[in-house]
Amino acid sequence: MTLTRRELIVTLLGAPALFTSGCSASPRLPPAGELLGQSLEIGHRLRDGFRWPQPNADQWQDVGVVIVGGGVAGLSAAWRLQQNGCEDFVVLELESQPGGTSRSGRCELTPYPWGAHYLPVPLPHNHDLIRLLNEMGVVESVAEDGSPIIGEQFLCRDPDERVFVDGEWIEGLYPATGASEDDLAQLAAFRKEIDHWSAWRDAASRRAFSIPIRHATDDPEVLSLDKQSMAEWLRQHGWTSPRLHWLVDYSCRDDYGLTAEQTSAWAGVLYFAARLKEPGADHQPLMTWPAGNGRIVEHLASQAETRLKTGIAVTRIQSRQSRQRLGELRNDSPISGEIGYEVLAFNTASEQPIGFRAKSVIFAVPQFLAPRLIDGFAERTGRNAEQFEYGSWLVANVHLSRRPRESSFPLSWDNVIHDSRSLGYVVATHQSGNDHGPTVLTWYHPLCDDNAKAARQQLLKAKWSDLADVVLTDLERPHPEIRSLVTRLDVFRWGHAMIRPRPGFITSRQRREATQPDGRIHFANTDLSGIALFEEAFDHGLRAADEALASLTPNP
Repeated sequence: MTLTRRELIVTLLGAPALFTSGCSASPRLPPAGELLGQSLEIGHRLRDGFRWPQPNADQWQDVGVVIVGGGVAGLSAAWRLQQNGCEDFVVLELESQPGGTSRSGRCELTPYPWGAHYLPVPLPHNHDLIRLLNEMGVVESVAEDGSPIIGEQFLCRDPDERVFVDGEWIEGLYPATGASEDDLAQLAAFRKEIDHWSAWRDAASRRAFSIPIRHATDDPEVLSLDKQSMAEWLRQHGWTSPRLHWLVDYSCRDDYGLTAEQTSAWAGVLYFAARLKEPGADHQPLMTWPAGNGRIVEHLASQAETRLKTGIAVTRIQSRQSRQRLGELRNDSPISGEIGYEVLAFNTASEQPIGFRAKSVIFAVPQFLAPRLIDGFAERTGRNAEQFEYGSWLVANVHLSRRPRESSFPLSWDNVIHDSRSLGYVVATHQSGNDHGPTVLTWYHPLCDDNAKAARQQLLKAKWSDLADVVLTDLERPHPEIRSLVTRLDVFRWGHAMIRPRPGFITSRQRREATQPDGRIHFANTDLSGIALFEEAFDHGLRAADEALASLTPNP
């Protein structure tokens, strides 16, 4: 069924939002805007069994490594291959631009993000990420302990964050106005417990929580946190403060697209503990650009150059050895001395089939696609993606003729609305230092419904006008004049935006086994970690590239 305007507002924002929106059947909408999203039609055709014709003999290309997917994991794999002197690869990306949920857009005024929009300064152990940032010109120097010193222009400038609560903006994210002594005591106790986990080390000196997570411990004491939700963990400690619960819930929605009731306590504690350099320290400072993490994507994509091919839909990956056994190969002999794979694809613009004969494949797209694209995958590996659950997100870029009027704490980079199901918005022009005139607000909303599939279907049914109204209804709460300032509003619907770390998933056998290669098909995506962070995508891309390089090297 299609929801009415009132029903959609209540579904996405909650019933209190109706007090702001009123009951007008014809709300004032922006003069321009577009409804954007992932290329779902092609994926659904594949899901429903449609098969494109085989490429002709002159439509094949031999290549060492085919990287399927041009998101952060796929681009990072390409970067790693190049760092090791391997230029014989292609990156095949379905969309018209690379980056996945780190992609960005641009208008005459400024670039702006369509997804991930910041990166915490890495801790000293994350050598590879520091190396990439140094290559980008972001790192000015490295301290004696290995910590990168980041250029001031890349660190989020002040004021960095504020929250709208009880009719006014206050500095920071914790809703401190009106907090009781008990509220503040519980906040202090919570921070002390996070410090405990930050200091925790196992017998091998591994941290309890680390990013990327492959550097973290596998000690049962720590992993047992995955058995319960983050909200249950808070209650188990006797912490009942609504302000603390809101802060933790917001953090889970922000990083995982789940409420605290839905999020694994392991993932919830990781959010707060993994990015502390030491107990008692502040969280690592944030790096950001007008384009968000799209700036990193631009760098990685520029390194791949013409080997990055956009608008290419992969339809099938099959072993040439198995095809040879079945007598399906005719005049195209297999790659000498190699198992070899055939990657079937087509150009989405021309609808022409294209094929790649590869020695190795890096599968840098979500796991739920593996049984659909890799021939015989489920039968051969016994693996499926039943426990891999992906949440949907709604993102909007709101172009304003000028900044809204402010009467309390000033406009910041991150602006959160306390009594809202959205995450609020970031300001694309914030890093420019220009605090007046036109700007672009990037507004985020994770769909935290328990039934992820139903939420995705409702999101994909909605029209631009309905979703634009939802965005403005939310923004009207702190900015009553917002509709008169909007010159354009574009909406992006992310159907399968990010993996959701529900209790039990981090420690599940299915997730652990998903990183294992299938022959010379190597896997890389944030869903292999169970948490959709840039650092995890980057790390899996590097690991998969290392595996591919090892498989290309002849045994002595």
